[in-house]
Amino acid sequence: MNHQNHLDLLRDGIPQAGGVWADLGSGTGAFTLALAELIGPTGEIYSVDKDRGSLQEQAKIMQARFPENTVHYLKGDFTEALELPPLDGVVMANSLHFVADRHKQTVLQQIKGYLKPEGRILIVEYNTDSGNTWVPHPFSYPKWEKMAKQIGFERTRLLAIYPSRFLREIYAAASW
Repeated sequence: MNHQNHLDLLRDGIPQAGGVWADLGSGTGAFTLALAELIGPTGEIYSVDKDRGSLQEQAKIMQARFPENTVHYLKGDFTEALELPPLDGVVMANSLHFVADRHKQTVLQQIKGYLKPEGRILIVEYNTDSGNTWVPHPFSYPKWEKMAKQIGFERTRLLAIYPSRFLREIYAAASW
């Protein structure tokens, strides 16, 4: 996937420029860059990952491509409590599939607690319920709809589907 694909996956889930967003499990920042472009320099991003090296690489790329954007790089594990301001939105792209199914509900409740009342979560995930060594706990869009409803999101919408070399396809969904 390339930057345009990342933009296309997130675009319909971001209603306007600006706001305070977090990218949880951001890695080297492929989706953080897309988020930066979509919310623009009036927005603010908290990029969270366990790997300091990935965050440092991400910061260099972000500075080169979007120097006007405000990004806070936090070394941390999104499955544990984080110090974040109230958020307009959260992006979780290919990160929640590393959380075992039995823990997803607890983690998602915690993440939902970071959101403002009108806040939303954007999920990018492989559209399957069967994992492998590299993607241990993926969840299909129908399964996401059920999980989102169980943790109290009132609406969920499928944003986009893209073919993938791995596990057939990837989808993006928004819940708020």
